[in-house]
Amino acid sequence: MDLRNIAIIAHVDHGKTTLVDELLKQSGVFRENQAVAERAMDSNDLERERGITILAKATSVEWKGTRINIVDTPGHADFGGEVERILSMVDGVVLLVDAAEGPMPQTKFVTSKALALGLRPIVVLNKVDKPDAEPDRALDECFDLFASLDADEDQLDFPHLYASGRSGWADAELDGPRKNLDALFNLVVNHVPAPRQIKRQDEDFRMLATTLGSDPFVGRMLTGRVESGKLKVGATVQAISRIGQKIEQFRVTKIQAFRGLSLQDIDEAQAGDIVSLAGMGKATVADTICALAVDEPLDAQPIDPPTITVTFGINDSPLAGRDGKKVQSRVIRDRLMKEAESNVAIKVADTPGGEAFEVSGRGELQMGVLIENMRREGFELSISRPQVIMRELDGQRVEPIEEVTIDVDDEYSGAVIEKVTGARKGELVEMRQAGAGKTRIIAHVPSRGLIGYHGEFLTDTRGTGVLNRVFHSWAPFKGAIPGRRAGVLISMEAGEAVAYALWNLEERGRMFLGPQAKVYQGMIIGEHSRDNDLEVNPLKGKKLTNVRASGSDDAVRLTPHVQFSLEEAIAYINDDELVEVTPNAIRLRKRYLDPHERKRMAKAG
Repeated sequence: MDLRNIAIIAHVDHGKTTLVDELLKQSGVFRENQAVAERAMDSNDLERERGITILAKATSVEWKGTRINIVDTPGHADFGGEVERILSMVDGVVLLVDAAEGPMPQTKFVTSKALALGLRPIVVLNKVDKPDAEPDRALDECFDLFASLDADEDQLDFPHLYASGRSGWADAELDGPRKNLDALFNLVVNHVPAPRQIKRQDEDFRMLATTLGSDPFVGRMLTGRVESGKLKVGATVQAISRIGQKIEQFRVTKIQAFRGLSLQDIDEAQAGDIVSLAGMGKATVADTICALAVDEPLDAQPIDPPTITVTFGINDSPLAGRDGKKVQSRVIRDRLMKEAESNVAIKVADTPGGEAFEVSGRGELQMGVLIENMRREGFELSISRPQVIMRELDGQRVEPIEEVTIDVDDEYSGAVIEKVTGARKGELVEMRQAGAGKTRIIAHVPSRGLIGYHGEFLTDTRGTGVLNRVFHSWAPFKGAIPGRRAGVLISMEAGEAVAYALWNLEERGRMFLGPQAKVYQGMIIGEHSRDNDLEVNPLKGKKLTNVRASGSDDAVRLTPHVQFSLEEAIAYINDDELVEVTPNAIRLRKRYLDPHERKRMAKAG
């Protein structure tokens, strides 16, 4: 069967997974009466809840005698490690762009990786049936984007389609028939080249492992594209690391290929196809699985280095061990090492004491997803404030800079620019009208300045602003950036919070918890209205007497308290505070800093 391997690239919420749904339906993967969940490729619980793609996943459809392997890539730069590995398995990319928003920062990030690999893009202008769609402007911006990313002439001469993923149509002309996705299927078959590996069927078997999974029945499974040769079930192969070290020899117990949304057992893997293998004990991502006669590993794509680090520690609060079952540092370490093995964008290091672990990654969202998965598995953790990773280049201290793209109502643009370019040390790059009363602001801001800014940004824009960010470059250290200005309210007692006490404390600031919530000494229960921390008693009840009077017996009416999400809590805390994460609760608390740690944090700015 003729074969095509493609990846679909899009910014968050531009309709990528919805389009894949329609491709699966129109290619005949599902029966006519089969019940199919919306966004079928987002199989992870967190992906469905948040409406984003976190893990890169493959599927396969057949179209007029051609098998098309489709890879759904994450749209957020925090999960770029998934993207960089998966692009090495495909021969072409479909760039999906919202016709109203145009190319966005996350699109730029993934597209730069695809163009650097020499992949030829197909541009699909999605959501052209929306009232604010401007497909011609979006198409021009795509060309400008490719040109700025040093695309060659073949890549700049890209075909394009107009589409509506939700309605299930794509046409070469804006006023086309709008019936189905045949135009996209035909363009993929005619424009994307067949895998060059097909011509290497007679060579020794070689495959580069790009993703690691597990099956409860067969154990570890490595997925990748067969670069050369053929492989049958039962054959003995070896694993070679990226530096040429032979790791192990093993017998292949199972070979599976993507057929629709499921993996099906096959007897033989052929060059060019994307398959999963089972039987290995030690082999992992970026290793070469090959015949015993092969000595040299395949080249693995380098992964961009992490930019932030977060300290994961045991939960040592007075309420520890009441929710979760996995509380020991040994169990936490094993889980983090397992994550680092399958996710090459994450690095784990032990701290000197051995009770905590420094986890480095791409961004707050990636860290938040990891912590959320762990708490759902029954872990209890204490999490520190994210710290930006600094570097030394040519004897100079440098820090990561991010390109921030902000779409905001015209009336709030002044406040946003003042915050971004003022205390947060950002540089304004571009500011222009985006239509419909919106202003688009592009700025280069230190990663340190963006930690904890998102909540402030939503407040400044009354919840109407949209902020997207992507790593841009390394630049000289820009000096100290002030953190949170407000102090916090700290409990001086342990027990259950009393409504009357919280009511009296409301004039001191906003609360983070309600009545009957369990508190302990040192726990943060609210934000102070001033810039200093204040110890308060949330357990103080009303003194009861025999005298009743209309003026002294007012009903207690509490203002709704602030409920932090996990990412908001991590971004809110200061260096001397921790987030306590359990399966059922997210709490903030103060922590003790020894003099050496205080000195290190002061030096880091």
